Amino acid sequence: MRHSVYVLSLLGFSLACRGQQAPAPARSQAINTQLVWFDEFDGSTLGRPGVPRPDATRPDTARWAYDVGGSGFGNNELQFYTRNRPENSRIENGVLIIEARKENWENRNYTSAKLRTKGKVEWKHGRVEVRAKLPAGRGTWPAIWMLAAKEPLVWPNDGEIDIMEHVGYDPGVVHGTVHTQAYNHVKKTQQGAQITVPDFSTAFHVYAIDWTTDKIDFKVDGKTYFTFDKESYGKRYEQWPFDQPFYLILNLAIGGNWGGQKGVDDAIFPQRMEVDWVRVYQ
Repeated sequence: MRHSVYVLSLLGFSLACRGQQAPAPARSQAINTQLVWFDEFDGSTLGRPGVPRPDATRPDTARWAYDVGGSGFGNNELQFYTRNRPENSRIENGVLIIEARKENWENRNYTSAKLRTKGKVEWKHGRVEVRAKLPAGRGTWPAIWMLAAKEPLVWPNDGEIDIMEHVGYDPGVVHGTVHTQAYNHVKKTQQGAQITVPDFSTAFHVYAIDWTTDKIDFKVDGKTYFTFDKESYGKRYEQWPFDQPFYLILNLAIGGNWGGQKGVDDAIFPQRMEVDWVRVYQ
């Protein structure tokens, strides 16, 4: 399942590994085709392909940070997100496992993990691809998404890009959505679309966005199923806050305002989201 790609120039690779953008190539090149950041979950040391990390069974802390807690995260979610706990986040056979479990932890009845690149690396525009297999079962709510790196973040004003969301009570329906001050689920004006992925829990698929200065294309396995563009939706900040750096988030929530609309089936646990690789191009 390894599809390692080490095609950066030496200078570009070095900059990318320090969370910086590689310089634009001197010759003309198509938009968002230069690999600037990746995690193949092969246990290699960041910046030194092929050199194993001592903690190769855990997510690479040079690439990922943990969002920890059981506050509900604004959505009345039921899980407690743990930090660096192998039961909830680990690497197996070159794949990142984010696992939700039915267990008591810090006054919550479920545990899971939420990984993010915040403070490690952020990007302004680019193509973000995540090859993943999703969990199944009522009450699961996996997500691959992005938030603005702006501090302090004001939601939804500063924007949210949901590359992939799936709720277990509606199996196979994958959602791609944006939230802004003008367009968000609180106002019921969020903008997005859905695509059916029948084997979402048994096969890996590439969930992606292609994000430029003018539009964001949402894709599954290279097929565009929704486009959010300035021309159609507006260019003001309240409509398009997407000309600033964003960071990436991978998480598996349980229950919540959306994922828990039809309850949680406790017989399904443990459930996992598996991530084969993450790649970012600019």
